[in-house]
Order: sequence, then structure tokens, then C-alpha cells
Amino acid sequence: MHLIEVNNAATAKEFNKVNVLMNAGNPNYIQPLDSEVNDAFDPEKNKSYKYGETKRWILKDDNGKLLGRIAAFTNSKYTNKGTEFNTGCVGFFDCVNDIAAATLLFDTAKAWLKSKGMEAMDGPVNYNDRDKWWGLMVEGFDVEPIYGMAFNPPYYQQLFETYGFRNYYDQYYYEMQVDAPLPPRFPERHAKFKAKPDYQARHIDLKQLEKHAREFATVYNAAWAQHGEAKEITEEQAMKLFKKMKPIIDERVIMFAYYKEEPIAMWINIPDLNQYFKHFNGKFGLLQKLRLLWMKKNGACKVFTGVAFGVVPKFQALGIDSFMIYEGALILQNKGWYNRYEMGWAGDWNPKMLNIYKNLGGTQSRHMVTYRYIFDNKYEFERHPVMEYK
Repeated sequence: MHLIEVNNAATAKEFNKVNVLMNAGNPNYIQPLDSEVNDAFDPEKNKSYKYGETKRWILKDDNGKLLGRIAAFTNSKYTNKGTEFNTGCVGFFDCVNDIAAATLLFDTAKAWLKSKGMEAMDGPVNYNDRDKWWGLMVEGFDVEPIYGMAFNPPYYQQLFETYGFRNYYDQYYYEMQVDAPLPPRFPERHAKFKAKPDYQARHIDLKQLEKHAREFATVYNAAWAQHGEAKEITEEQAMKLFKKMKPIIDERVIMFAYYKEEPIAMWINIPDLNQYFKHFNGKFGLLQKLRLLWMKKNGACKVFTGVAFGVVPKFQALGIDSFMIYEGALILQNKGWYNRYEMGWAGDWNPKMLNIYKNLGGTQSRHMVTYRYIFDNKYEFERHPVMEYK
């Protein structure tokens, strides 16, 4: 076996190919877009390069057959509450079912991270935000992955744990049928707020995208950035995000709640892009873009998925989330537009979000794990602390 550093277009193409080869036996596998994987390693397109660097490798046997791949990352902005030491990351791991091959990949990433002053590594994660390719799938192989979800063969869990990675936190995805009745408290809370003219819940208007981007930044920064698990987002960054999403936005599945016209809660969803991308085999050129627009126009996607959810702290525990979600249900249910709602993942360190999923009537659909490996047993391993709410 020999390792090859990915440093040109040819090896980058092989890097993407490894993922396809390792998942070829599962009919539910959907190939990520090559362009999106490539962008993760492009300093011009990935803002994380402002704070760190990456290195990636592919592994081949003596006959040139691809056996695996891995990427290692440093990022000075990467933090997890309770971590008191420099932690790097690994991701984009794929490997044949061979512990020797996996060990070589992990050892290589570990050595590079140690040379950069890291004392531990978390993974498998993405060199960017947590909404894409984050965690190792340990349950859920019999269902197609939603857009951005990591997907891997079941034996990867044994490769990670045999090497010495330990469960840092569990991630759970929940789903529900769109037309399923919501629990009684939802219409009850909806009626309570509907009777108060100061409270409103509305879906977005694409003609007012700049306004909604500002509202997103307001709620996001109040609801999430305070916890240290997310960075503040500027209005400019939010607008850039909304413009990028615009071609696939469905106004009906993005809701905001307001108090005296001030944004106090958001429920951001998009159509599941994998319902389109599964037909593209990793490519996204002009023909694929035209086909996506045609499929969107003809209602080919019957699944929508959660992107972000949050309530401004001052309005938490009042039931405003139920008010907003039920208003969305009145728009979406029994129309035939969508049949399944995928809620995204929540970590076991975020019990409030998990309870929202459960209280909505969701059922667990997938289980992922983010692992941690501490170098040289220098520090005591501790699982991710539970989020504190104010």
C-alpha cells in the first residue's frame, strides 16, 4: 500500500472516486456533487481557509487500485465547549474493510495534525459548517440520504473504534409524514397567538429576500451564537446565503414569526436536493441545472428538509415555535406538494432541539456519531457537554 497526496486535478478526481467505489454496493447511496467536494478544498471558495489549512491523501495498493482516502484539517475557529486543548479534524474518510489500511490513513492524518500543534482529532467532519458531511453514519443505511448527509458503509464504525476513536457525541436525524396530524397542543397554541394581533407568522416572499436575510441574521445570532456552538453571522453573509439558495427556495417552507413586526423565530427549510442530485452522478453542468429546474417546476421533489430553526431567547418557552410550525402546516398539509419532512440532525448535547423534534411527532430516522481521538493520552477524554440554556 502507498499513500499519495492530493495536489492536482487528477488526484482530486480519484479522491472523489473513492467515495463512489466504497458505497457502490448500497442502492440507497447518492453521490455528492464533485464540484461541492472540490469547493471544500478551494481556498477561494471555503472561508475556513482563513483560519487553517488542509491536507488530503488517497491510498492505493501496489497495483494502483484505490483503497481509501482521508483529509485532515486545522481551524483556529473550531471549538467545542469544554475543550481545553488544540483539536484538529479528519473527514472525507473512506476505506476498504481492512484495519491496516484504515490505520495507515488515520496515522498519516494524526502525524500531520501533530506537526501543526494539534493534540487531538475529531471526525469525521467537514472543513466548513456542520450542516454538511458531519459525523459517521451508524444507523440508517436502508434509506436514501438527504442532501448534505454523510453516508458510509456500516463497517466504518468498527474501523474508527478499533483505531481508538471514542464517541464524542451522538447525532440524531428525525423525520415525519407531512400530512400526519400534529399533537393537540400545536393548534391550541396557534389559536392563542392568533388571537393576539401583535404576533404574526408568515412564509417568506422571494421579492423581499434582503429583508428576510436580515431577519435570519437577527434570529440566528440571538438563538444560536450565544451558546458558543455557532459563530455570529452578518447581514451580508446571510444575504449571500439566501442568494445562493434562491434557485431552489420554496417560499412555502420557510417561515418567520414576528412580534410587532420584529422577527422572533424562524423555521428554515428547503426541498431535499438529493431528490434531484441522485440523477446526476456527481455532475452539475448546464444540462443538470436545466434538468433540476424542470424537475422543480414539475414537483419531482416530495421531500423537504430542515436547515435552521431558532427562537429568540426572550420568546422561548412561550409556545411561539408551535404557533409558527402550525401556521406552516396549514399551508403545506394535504396539498400533495410534499409527503415527507426531514428535520436535520441534533446532537445529544442539545436536548431542547431533540425534544422539539419528538414533540412535533418525528421519529428517529438516522443515527450518526462524531468521534474524538486524543493523542498520546495526554488529556482525559470527556464527552461533549450538554448545552446550557439561558
